[in-house]
Amino acid sequence: MPARETLSSAPRAHLRAPDGARLAEATEVFAMLSDATRLHLLWLLAQGESDVGSLTERCGASRTAVSQHLAKLRLAGLVGTRREGRHVVYSLGDGHLRRLVLEALSHADHRVSGRAPHD
Repeated sequence: MPARETLSSAPRAHLRAPDGARLAEATEVFAMLSDATRLHLLWLLAQGESDVGSLTERCGASRTAVSQHLAKLRLAGLVGTRREGRHVVYSLGDGHLRRLVLEALSHADHRVSGRAPHD
């Protein structure tokens, strides 16, 4: 199934009006996405699991900054971890977050490039 179809059908799964708890939770997620380094890390993790060293090389931030951002994302429940020998491997928490990150960056791409928005 093409990615566009997968992304387009996701909102239909949750049709109820959001209550206060759901709005608060969504606000917390967007707050975590509001930092460029964290958003970049989430985009990298949307491509697949990775450890701190690889993420540091790929995102360009210091190892300390990457570790601190990953700790915040983990505490917020947005990324998970598993041990692989001496390394901690990070992954995205779920497909909703992956789609949210990819859609946000796709939206940004349209705005920056001047391409017309679409559904």
